[in-house]
Amino acid sequence: MGLLTLIIFLPLIATAFILLLPTKWNNSYKYLALAFTVVQLLIAGYLYIHFDATRTGINTVEGYQFVEQLSWIRLDLGTIGKLEIDYFLGLDGVSLPLVLLSAFVMLMAIGASWNIQKSPKGYFALLMVLNMAVMGIFCALDFFLFYVFYEVMLLPLYFLIGIWGGTRREYAAIKFFIYTLFGSVFMLLVIVGLYFSVTNPVTGAYTFNMLSMMNPDNYVEGGFFSPDSLSTIFGWSTRLVGFIVLFFAFGIKVPIVPLHTWLPDAHVEAPTPISIILAGILLKIGGYGIIRICYGIFPDIAVQTNWWIGLIGVISILYGAMNALAQKDLKRMIAYSSVSHMGFVLLGIASLTTEGISGAMFQMISHGFLSAALFFLVGVVYDRVHDRYIYHFRGLATIMPKYTAFVAIAFFASLGLPGFSAFIGEAFVIIGTFNAASIGSALPRWMAIAGSI
Repeated sequence: MGLLTLIIFLPLIATAFILLLPTKWNNSYKYLALAFTVVQLLIAGYLYIHFDATRTGINTVEGYQFVEQLSWIRLDLGTIGKLEIDYFLGLDGVSLPLVLLSAFVMLMAIGASWNIQKSPKGYFALLMVLNMAVMGIFCALDFFLFYVFYEVMLLPLYFLIGIWGGTRREYAAIKFFIYTLFGSVFMLLVIVGLYFSVTNPVTGAYTFNMLSMMNPDNYVEGGFFSPDSLSTIFGWSTRLVGFIVLFFAFGIKVPIVPLHTWLPDAHVEAPTPISIILAGILLKIGGYGIIRICYGIFPDIAVQTNWWIGLIGVISILYGAMNALAQKDLKRMIAYSSVSHMGFVLLGIASLTTEGISGAMFQMISHGFLSAALFFLVGVVYDRVHDRYIYHFRGLATIMPKYTAFVAIAFFASLGLPGFSAFIGEAFVIIGTFNAASIGSALPRWMAIAGSI
């Protein structure tokens, strides 16, 4: 068994143990979840230490390490062709930091779940299934396998918000479910179209292999999403439509404006541990999907559309920041600030420069840690006073000086002040956006200026 298989399915083993233990052992569930997550974090740390950083490149065969590939499903569909699905895992410089981030944030979420009283067996079992799905998303290199993990992730989140959330938990859970499912359905259509457009160069069978989809030589001549395809949908090329569909499917997760409205409601109603996971991990899946899949499979369309993607990023930055300033609920304020921070990720990706994409990755990792810390700190107070109204916490520094110091550091870091991690990510994004104009990109410098404001 490879390390990637182990890091993905350890939480599933934990789920089995949790479900098998009798209900009277309520306290044992959290210790089981904690133990398995600590082991998962140690494996992630081992992968990080033994990763060969000299093998650079994004979405290249040479850049992947710890690769595991096994034949999974092989079916002869007659006139349709052969169905070929692999169990294909691997990590590169994009996915490895996100795996490490996910393991750490999940450990924080379990710590924040320590006092869960309502049905702890179901809660920790669902939390471990969610853990498995997230790890699978970042490790999968077969599009079918990626989609399976992507859909599995939706169900535990729906129940964790809908059962253990606040007073409007059902509304928030259903809204989150509908948004994500809407994007997933259209994503599936593109996946099927890509499948019938790409063949395995060795077997000649259609394939879901992402690396094969990233190589133009593997496309069927005249295929639906082939680079030479003349097919159109409503007058637009099929590759453009496929890119747009995938971009908005992942954009829901980022989230981009105007597909962000599920996020404030989900954060406000979700219990603190789930808010930590939503902000620390879930939003990164959107950015990861755009880099790995949208830009990896449709690089030609990415060049054509980067002006519009950059514009959406700038709008998200400004809109999220303005709304955060207007909020009175701490959780809602952090949620809108996340929209703004993830707008920087989108702007960096749109720049198509080394600095911009590096800044986008750094921003995702930085935001993952900082937003998780902010929600954790808000949860500490909420668990004691059951209040998140900002004005009610005036004078808190005199009562809880050490806690207030931690909050101040976390908020200043989130603001992107020099000396903190968010400053580095945002600075690289702005530099990358400025450099984009100098290499003949359609991305104008005013976008960098607007983002820096």
